[in-house]
Amino acid sequence: MCGSSAMKVDLWRLLNRFFVMAAAANFLYNLMPYVMLFLPDGRQNHTEPPSGHFPPMVHEPFSEERRIQMKNEARRMFYWGYDNYMQHAFPYDELNPINCSGRGHDWEKPDNVNINDVLGDYSLTLVDTLDTLVVMGNNSEFMKAVQLVMNNVTFGSCASVQVFEATIRVLGGLLSAHLLITDPEQPFGDVTPPDYSDGLLKLAHDLATRLLPSFQNTTTGLPHPRVNLCHGIPPNGLLETCTAGAGTLTLEFSLLSRLLGDPVYESVARRAVRALWDHRSQHTGLVGNVINIDTGQWTGRMSGLGAGVDSFYEYLLKSHILFGEQEDLEMFNQMYDSIMKHIKKGHRCQEILTGMGTFNIPMYVNVDYNTGRAVNSWIDSLAVSFAGVQILAGDLDEAICTHALYYLIWRKYGALPERFDWQNKMPNVMFYPLRPELVESTYLLYQATQNPFYLHVGSDILRSIEEHAKDRCGYATIHNVLDKSHEDRMESFFLSETCKYLYLLFDTDNVVNKQFAQYVFTTEGHLIKINPDLRRKPWEAGLQPGCFGARTRAVSRTNESIVAHSTTPINPHWDLYS
Repeated sequence: MCGSSAMKVDLWRLLNRFFVMAAAANFLYNLMPYVMLFLPDGRQNHTEPPSGHFPPMVHEPFSEERRIQMKNEARRMFYWGYDNYMQHAFPYDELNPINCSGRGHDWEKPDNVNINDVLGDYSLTLVDTLDTLVVMGNNSEFMKAVQLVMNNVTFGSCASVQVFEATIRVLGGLLSAHLLITDPEQPFGDVTPPDYSDGLLKLAHDLATRLLPSFQNTTTGLPHPRVNLCHGIPPNGLLETCTAGAGTLTLEFSLLSRLLGDPVYESVARRAVRALWDHRSQHTGLVGNVINIDTGQWTGRMSGLGAGVDSFYEYLLKSHILFGEQEDLEMFNQMYDSIMKHIKKGHRCQEILTGMGTFNIPMYVNVDYNTGRAVNSWIDSLAVSFAGVQILAGDLDEAICTHALYYLIWRKYGALPERFDWQNKMPNVMFYPLRPELVESTYLLYQATQNPFYLHVGSDILRSIEEHAKDRCGYATIHNVLDKSHEDRMESFFLSETCKYLYLLFDTDNVVNKQFAQYVFTTEGHLIKINPDLRRKPWEAGLQPGCFGARTRAVSRTNESIVAHSTTPINPHWDLYS
């Protein structure tokens, strides 16, 4: 089914449905000639698909021998990055792959937010990568890494970091690894370090408590975008936050609350989501991309699928899948309807996939949140992640179209530029920091369709990265997709997500793929197992905290201990519902 009507179907039917929709992907080749017209080929008359500017499209099956070969190449790619990080950068946050050194918080330039929003001197790359080691089947290295994290990681550096980045990368990494360790079924084999006593959960609790002050003293309930890990809100802190930054905290914060039996974390995250929802346009149903946390005014009026908004939609749906909150699904359904009505331009994908539509490229553009009118002529690379959301929502036709456009841009440049100007048909923000979103959507489309086309796509992406991004001690950010020059930075999400999704694409026997309907990926690619116990709120049901199987131990009085020893003025019993 194409379009928003699919959203009204019970979600669990949709989750089962997308596994049997493989036939839809067979129409992908009907789409390609249309999409290829969209990209420049140097001719004035675009009445036929261009020739000579793209590698030939592949139609042949993907052999078992080649699949195993690509799985091994994905594994080698991961370890080239991981081993070099451990050798040259740990315990720093990131690896400099050109100079073979580590990178941490930039204390000399506090306003260097490109670095300091993400890096907090807490061994970011190792924490972010823990569950990837389990996916790769390296249980011994995972247990070693967990011990290193528990022995070395603290949050007392007093760095000021972005709440969003610390949540999805660090808090999510800690919680995902903790759940893998305490899963009584141990589907990946024994991954429990000796004498494990909830050390990762305690670290997660410590970090989340240090993030809580970001929610203080705002009239809307929206969090400040940045927080100092020791002292709370930085002096002269910004009063504006992006929609994704405020609305992509529910999975990690709610998970922590339900593990601890403490509602405070989930409550603040959900209050922020409701605030964004309440401030949506009454004309279009859309949200903007930047909002003032005190006035609730949209200071950024642009609405789209990319940076600043993207994961807000994702977490509405995934929060429903994981926790069963009907409110989340209702908000997602209405938001999806608004997106399809005001942001989606061009033909419905079902018409193009079946050859019924005339040429009119389907594309999601950036619009004014209140009028629905286009405000610029570019799309950004983060927006391709929406294809993965559409798959989970059961809208496979639209997901195929969304993904296909971005893949064709990749084929044009051998990488995905941060922004592509669809009017001038050229990139206008040139760098590619090895982002995972195209790989993620490719992997999810293969899981949904089992069409070998997506194995070819993954192979193309993997070998492009290997050719254009590999450096002396890891994989470097591509500074310019035209000349393939490098920047000396390997972001943590390359190991946490990009390599993970590439490996899973080709490892058909992986536990994650065999039990695909049992897992949710966070927006940072961390594995969370769908568990009926997560749908219970211990503080309402009188349950003991952490009762998710015999191997999970309750954490007693951790919150009181953290508050007592923290220099941050924290009250764990705020009136969160006022």
